Amino acid sequence: MMSRFSKMHGLGNDFVVIDARQAPVAMTQARARAIADRHAGIGCDQLIVIGESDDADVSMQIFNADGSEVEACGNATRCVPLFVGRDVLIRTKAGLLDARGVDGGASVDMGAPRFDWDAIPLGLPMDTLTMSASWEDLPAPAAVNVGNPHVIFFVEDLDTVDCERLGPLIEHDPLFPARVNVNFAQVVGPQHLRLIVWERGAGLTRACGTGACATAVAAIRRKLMAGPVTVSLPGGDLEIDWAPGGTIRMTGPATHVFDGEADWDRF
Repeated sequence: MMSRFSKMHGLGNDFVVIDARQAPVAMTQARARAIADRHAGIGCDQLIVIGESDDADVSMQIFNADGSEVEACGNATRCVPLFVGRDVLIRTKAGLLDARGVDGGASVDMGAPRFDWDAIPLGLPMDTLTMSASWEDLPAPAAVNVGNPHVIFFVEDLDTVDCERLGPLIEHDPLFPARVNVNFAQVVGPQHLRLIVWERGAGLTRACGTGACATAVAAIRRKLMAGPVTVSLPGGDLEIDWAPGGTIRMTGPATHVFDGEADWDRF
């Protein structure tokens, strides 16, 4: 049976979005990986399945390109009100997210960050503001959970960091039992960061919304700056606003590229 999907992206972080509200789609790790394949499938960084929800307007399942299901994706969340056609409350594995359309994109309340070592999670107790761990000549990082786990390195010159080599090394380090998203950041102004993210299960992407949230929160916690923070990723800019004790507000673009049809049983 043919089913409709949309191709969408947030700052170049691209998605195949399936509407399973009327016709449920049985998604497996192997099927998600096949759909995400850029050579033999449709191709995407993440596969998004929109479904019904008992306590929200819609539910959202998120699968990385390697087929693993994850808790949160900020860029995909911004695409949901554009996909549905209105402001929405979204049920995710990370909790309820409120997404509202703005000119050219959406603004999302991403919930409150978590900092306890076992909420990241880490494999052993340590301070998550300045971790007692590092890799090669990288500075001691911070760790934040924003619905999914992130580790953040603030470096002097982002252009000198071999993100493609260090990213998978850190993602799979035993210190992170659920693996981790790896953020390499440089402060370039009083409220401005540059950021490159190695995403867990997806690798280098042009943008990572949760990475931007986690990095801005870590910068504010370290008193490197105050919000709102402009986070510049390879695909463009996001605005992140957070004050200690509050929730994170992420605002940025969302783009509908095209619609298509596919028989998911063929994947």
